[in-house]
Amino acid sequence: MAIHIINATSRKDEGKGASRRLRLTGQVPAIVYGANANPESIQLNHEKLWLIQQNEWFYASILDLDVDGKVQKVLLRDMQRHPYKQIVMHIDFQRIDENAPIRFKVPLHFVNQETSPAGKTAGVVITHELNDVEVSALPKDLPEFIEVDLSALTLGDIVHLSALKLPAGVTIPELKLGKEHDLAVVIAKQARAVEEEIVAAPAAEVPSTKSAKAAAAPAAAAPAKPKKK
Repeated sequence: MAIHIINATSRKDEGKGASRRLRLTGQVPAIVYGANANPESIQLNHEKLWLIQQNEWFYASILDLDVDGKVQKVLLRDMQRHPYKQIVMHIDFQRIDENAPIRFKVPLHFVNQETSPAGKTAGVVITHELNDVEVSALPKDLPEFIEVDLSALTLGDIVHLSALKLPAGVTIPELKLGKEHDLAVVIAKQARAVEEEIVAAPAAEVPSTKSAKAAAAPAAAAPAKPKKK
């Protein structure tokens, strides 16, 4: 697994007022908790954080959080954004125990869909029923994503959770609950036939009797021009 370092500094001021002042200086208030240790208030540079949070790994990887030179392994647990501005308001990180399994959602990466028999057949719709899956693993075995190879996908195929190829040491807890929890991940089905609408050509507009009379009225009312002698 790749190493992703997030730099932060500790902070002592807490509360809404302190958080507001931090944001005005370009900092993001955050907290680190878990692993039988006291919660720790920290702050991160907003400009750097905004760039980092655009990466998929930020949400699905173990992060090396460097607080004042002390590194601790964490997972992102919550991030609050402003309703309409491009501002991160607050972040929660959870420390992890490297010797204890953790449950975490990882994204699914679908490959070879376009070159599969289903992908090359006209009128076949391929739907992704899930885009991520919750797995259980030791921190060292936690994958950043799970690849779903669709190269053999044909019309009528359904790829279930149980068909996913998982890295060593990784399991899907959902599958232990019974067959009804073996959810569909990908489905290849025939597209519904769309009925063509027959649009009748608009009939030529024929002026009504009333309209014709109304149009003729001004001409009838106008005085006749005298004939030249």
